Amino acid sequence: MLTGFKSLVRKASSIFSSDKEQAYPIIIPRNNHSLSRKSLSPNAVKVLYRLNKAGFEAHLVGGCIRDHLIGMEPKDFDIVTNATPEEVHKTFSNSRLIGRRFRLVHVTFGREIIEVSTFRASSKQDDESATANTSLKGKDSARSAHGIVLRDNVYGSIEEDAERRDFTFNALYYNVKDFSIHDYCGGLKDIEDKKIRIIGNPRERYQEDPVRMLRAIRFAGKLGFDIEEETAAPIKEMAHLLDHIPPARLFEEVLKLLGSGNGVETFALLRQYGLFRYLFPDTDALLNSGWKRSDINPEGFILQGLKNTDDRIQSGKTTAPYFLYAILLWPSVTLRHEEFQAQGIPVTPALHQAASMVLDNQVASTAIPRRFSTPMREIWDMQLRLPKRYGKRALQLLEHPRFRAGFDFLLIRELSGTQLDGLGKWWEAFQFGNEAEQRELIRSIDSRSDSSKSGPKKRRPRRRKSNNKNTVSSQVTE
Repeated sequence: MLTGFKSLVRKASSIFSSDKEQAYPIIIPRNNHSLSRKSLSPNAVKVLYRLNKAGFEAHLVGGCIRDHLIGMEPKDFDIVTNATPEEVHKTFSNSRLIGRRFRLVHVTFGREIIEVSTFRASSKQDDESATANTSLKGKDSARSAHGIVLRDNVYGSIEEDAERRDFTFNALYYNVKDFSIHDYCGGLKDIEDKKIRIIGNPRERYQEDPVRMLRAIRFAGKLGFDIEEETAAPIKEMAHLLDHIPPARLFEEVLKLLGSGNGVETFALLRQYGLFRYLFPDTDALLNSGWKRSDINPEGFILQGLKNTDDRIQSGKTTAPYFLYAILLWPSVTLRHEEFQAQGIPVTPALHQAASMVLDNQVASTAIPRRFSTPMREIWDMQLRLPKRYGKRALQLLEHPRFRAGFDFLLIRELSGTQLDGLGKWWEAFQFGNEAEQRELIRSIDSRSDSSKSGPKKRRPRRRKSNNKNTVSSQVTE
């Protein structure tokens, strides 16, 4: 970590002024930093050069520069320009305009998408000048009754663009014309100090977009940085503003927060700052209640699930969004399942009702598309089906499209302390056993089932064959 940044500091030790007033931007020439075109996406470089050739200013911005300086491999290559979205779209035939709240352009190169946005000015500044200048280029801003910015399409200069970005280390720009890095808000110093600092007044910035609170948590979990004191101070008090963010947007934020390889740390921070309850209200209430059962420790289960997800991602494997959500909601499903069974509802219908109730409650906070909620239900349902391995059922379950996800979920339950009488080990052996080994495993279950039944098997009484003549005559008689 910070290897690229240490190199930069060593070569340009005077970039930080000792005076209180630092002159911005700080410009780091190519020979004083380690970021080169070889570290960048070739497609992003193509977009930069094409925009320059068309007469526009264009820069890489934010995450890719920050991550390189920290010593992480850059993944997202975002570009800003003084060209409007329509002008960018016209420049690239392989592009499309997207977004209403924040209009931008996606330039596609196969599976890679380069995101291009136009320099933004402060929407607050535009609101104040709206009556004085109704012809402002790109004027398109709106706020909700709670002060949340609903549309942010007010175009401005690169200096204005830097001021309206969220955190200082995201206001770093890379100029492809001379390969220099421009720091407009002190992001380099905050990287050196391992601090997450919001640009401007924290309360105003969170009011404009409450998701910035979640982003602060995400960066803290991802980078291992501390949230600067003034940046952190209003979060608990203003967390309730997340209730006014569209559930579909929060669904995507949860995947970034807990599905990016740092879920365990991020989960702890979300709870510490009082944000988790606005993402998963039922789960948070259950965790706070201290409810436990002999076969589940809710917090232990969630932490084990997040750890497994982190391990997969960090080893280069993929995870499905529905699996992450299935983990986070399972404790609530278990609680509701218990309540429905107490009302006399049979086990399987009780589970289905519990799943429906939990999902219905959850979508009010974070929308869950049907393509994800259906496999979530199937994973939960597999937890009742996997213990039933008798006869041909084991082979049938092995062919189920959700078997592997259900089995992985089962292992997480066992690892978190749920006692399932070696069920995971049995299925592990069954999956990889040959035909003879599978028959023996099934036989062991069948024999165990037979031995568990007490007393001799009752024989049904034999029925006497009726006399056809008597039967017919009696029917006739009647």
